[in-house]
Amino acid sequence: MQLTRKPDTGTPELNFIPADFDPADLDSLRERVDTLLDRSIETAEELESFLRDWSELTSTVEAENARRYIAKTCDTVDETIKNSFLSYQREVVPLYSELNDNLDRKYLASPARPGLPDRYELFDRRRKTKAELFRKENTSLETEDTELYSKYMEIQGAITVEIDGETLTAQQCSALLEKPDRELRERAFRKLAERRLQDRESIEELFDQQLATRHQIALNAGYDNYRDYRFQELCRFDYGPEDCAAFHTAVEEIVVPAVGELTRKRTEKLSIDSLRPWDRVVSPFGRPPSAPFETEREYIEKTQTLFRAVDPIFEKEFDILDRNGLLDLMSRPGKAPGGYMYSIEDMRLPFIFFNAVGTHSDIQTLLHEGGHAFHTLATREEPLGDYRSAPMEFCEVASMSMELFGLERIDEIYNPEDSREHKYLQFESIVDLFGWVATIDAFQHWLYTHPGHSRQERRDEWVELASRFSPHIDWSGMEDHFAYLWHRQGHLFSQPFYYIEYAIAQIGALQAWLAESRDHDGTVKKYQQALALGGSRSLPELFEAAGLRFAMGSDILNEIIPAVMERIQALDVPGLAADAAS
Repeated sequence: MQLTRKPDTGTPELNFIPADFDPADLDSLRERVDTLLDRSIETAEELESFLRDWSELTSTVEAENARRYIAKTCDTVDETIKNSFLSYQREVVPLYSELNDNLDRKYLASPARPGLPDRYELFDRRRKTKAELFRKENTSLETEDTELYSKYMEIQGAITVEIDGETLTAQQCSALLEKPDRELRERAFRKLAERRLQDRESIEELFDQQLATRHQIALNAGYDNYRDYRFQELCRFDYGPEDCAAFHTAVEEIVVPAVGELTRKRTEKLSIDSLRPWDRVVSPFGRPPSAPFETEREYIEKTQTLFRAVDPIFEKEFDILDRNGLLDLMSRPGKAPGGYMYSIEDMRLPFIFFNAVGTHSDIQTLLHEGGHAFHTLATREEPLGDYRSAPMEFCEVASMSMELFGLERIDEIYNPEDSREHKYLQFESIVDLFGWVATIDAFQHWLYTHPGHSRQERRDEWVELASRFSPHIDWSGMEDHFAYLWHRQGHLFSQPFYYIEYAIAQIGALQAWLAESRDHDGTVKKYQQALALGGSRSLPELFEAAGLRFAMGSDILNEIIPAVMERIQALDVPGLAADAAS
């Protein structure tokens, strides 16, 4: 996929990087860095100019990385694309990591640092942390880790199953789980589960290598375990492992009983004795799933309608992506699984990747990724690259809030029955999400504080945790699949410890949803203002700017979970209930 550097919205003016600069040309890259290293930064004015030009260089290097990653995920089969991606990871990324550390140290040694404006305070703290963690020997290990994830993507991208004579991708097969026909759902689930199990040994071996690599990275940096290293690398200044443990406990005490009540209602509506894994996403109201679109163009237009209903500015901003070829949304063989928004830094524009198959959940996903895109666009004028991206905990507030704002307006694209049903299902899934986040997060804490564990120990720990946070699902006869369920969670392979953010952000988004129900215009305005701050404020300050409270314990869950359950109850209209257990 070709992503032009000259979109119709224009590109930021280059002051330091030549127009023909190629970041993959290692000599040119060194020359640009040397120019910065030779520069005088004795005054605050000189230092600010240095920071702007350094940011411009980093943005150019990261943009090329983004383009190659995007191409790789859009086509996991093409060897030329694969080799282009891997060569950049092996040659450019480690080199620039080392060169960037030299720039870090030049900045930190500048006598002008104390004279910088207050707005650089967070930047300074993050740079100091990065410099303290940097070890040259880790650059090659980080490249190894990335290459292992690339192999994981290839494994996942190759998954197909045959159902009724038709070859389906994993995403297309999963869409069958929304069908009222329970026999079809079970057959589809088992087919995909069996296909995934064929890769379990390859994935286990790959993950063993990743664990060893990551543990060595931590040891090299002077840490006993990768968890403690990773918390610092992610600049998690506002919460720590103990807060995560408190969240796990709160989920077990508050959310798990709520999910138990929703499960009871679901099994009653479906007229089944126990909730099997293929019964989790089907509508319990006995109606076939809606098919809101068939083509990518319909998909875009339906979602744009919802963006416009929230605020016309979001429709206009999403149109920027559409006009400039910054969308690849439909599922097809050879694509990497999942979805993401990736900022292409030299254009300061977002790209959205997904695997849509024509379901309502696809609409929710595009609302989500659209929220990320609006975050990128809101910070487009920020000259400091570090501040164009917020901490992930708040990035996900941007996306999850937009999901909820759009959800409450799906009457724009559905009839009343479909609208009500999809709202019910979405809020049900939100409550369920907290248990899955707690499972993935607690699993990661165990993984990285128990280096050298065996595969059987890992399997046992997963089963224990998944049973603790999701005790309502009947996996009898499918114990093997249950034990390897974590294999499908790509974050474990690509971005270790990036998952608790979803829960923190969902807590923020639900607060925004409640506020928006009382004051739409005021809440959306605060949302936009907070997005425009990018990463220039701490997490609590960003939440406060959006009119929210940064919290992740039992107090806040005791506020929002009852509110969501009340909304679900209001949507549980008796007239919709019917037998869906055919």
